[in-house]
Amino acid sequence: MTHLGGPGDDQAKGSADGPEAVAPDIADAVENLANLWSLSAQGAALRLSLHQLRALRALEVAPGLNLTGLAERLDIGLPTASRLCDRLEAAGLMERALHPHRRREVRLSLTAHGRHVLDDVAERRARALGATLAGMEPAERDALSRGLRAFLATRTQQAPLPGDAAPDT
Repeated sequence: MTHLGGPGDDQAKGSADGPEAVAPDIADAVENLANLWSLSAQGAALRLSLHQLRALRALEVAPGLNLTGLAERLDIGLPTASRLCDRLEAAGLMERALHPHRRREVRLSLTAHGRHVLDDVAERRARALGATLAGMEPAERDALSRGLRAFLATRTQQAPLPGDAAPDT
């Protein structure tokens, strides 16, 4: 791991501000954000694994996915996705229902309890992130926001990386 803002950083990087020079700093920030994200989610009343949260989020974004679609979005195998769904269903967070027109296809959807859990996690994450952002100067928050918007715009214009979910058709 690199050391964002640590002693000797300026000498190690020199005056270069190209992508390769800033990537380690951004990687540190992302790692810290991921830790904040994970820890704040663990404070929720119902503690879920990262895979379980990702599955619930996928079902929130794309209601009615089938098992194959969920497995592809999560980049996991069908047996793993099936066991994951078994656990989520047993916890009352998602439900399975037969597709109305294709009898052999099962659709997956969040329950009201699943939506509530996702809302709780989102609220905790927003509070944790807000507390960190409150320690920054307004100009720094603005610069961060602009930089992240530019990053997202650039990223969405690029070809998908391996494991990225394919858009629904």
